[in-house]
Amino acid sequence: QVQPVESGGGLVQAGGSLRLSCAASGGTFSSYTVAWFRQAPGKEREFVAAIIWSTTNTYYADSVKGRFTISRDNAKNTVYLQMNSLKPEDTAVYYCAARAYIVPYYYQSGQYHYWGQGTQVTVSS
Repeated sequence: QVQPVESGGGLVQAGGSLRLSCAASGGTFSSYTVAWFRQAPGKEREFVAAIIWSTTNTYYADSVKGRFTISRDNAKNTVYLQMNSLKPEDTAVYYCAARAYIVPYYYQSGQYHYWGQGTQVTVSS
């Protein structure tokens, strides 16, 4: 059983960049689908990006496509979310989630079994 552990959140000005990390604790992400979700105050949790570890196929929400990049480091057993051209509306708690094997509906939070504690990202205007 793997436990995602996020890091890298913080405060940044609009137009800036941040990189979030999601490390696997207690196991490895090999053969997992790993995703990032975010939740802003008063809003539902929403899908941001996902990566299938074995194939490196990646998927993005329309709202972040072209600005965010999800990637993995096999040696470090870590998934990254590089966030560029940040906007105030990107402000949220970002969560890393994982599930073994390929997740058919990768954009649905209910598909994931393991969740991190979340990391706050705040983008000031």
